[in-house]
Amino acid sequence: MQRKLAIILFILVWIAITCVALLFGFTYNWPDFVHVDYGLPLTWATNTQSTIAGPVDQWVVNPSNLLADLIFWLGIMTTAITVLLYKLKP
Repeated sequence: MQRKLAIILFILVWIAITCVALLFGFTYNWPDFVHVDYGLPLTWATNTQSTIAGPVDQWVVNPSNLLADLIFWLGIMTTAITVLLYKLKP
């Protein structure tokens, strides 16, 4: 029972970490280019808010970077669960 509880808690915490890593935006407020980048370790979306020509609201989304980010975070989760299952043998 303790083994299952540890794995379930790890999965729930890792899901929260993955969501924060993918959805947290980093704002870059440069004088002529204000934008927000989303995604860690790869930027999968950019919301441009202002350029030297004036205010804009443009989104650029890269689905392949989103897929690579998901593979990265879920791969770490799978590896960690495998290690937990190995270390927490009954």
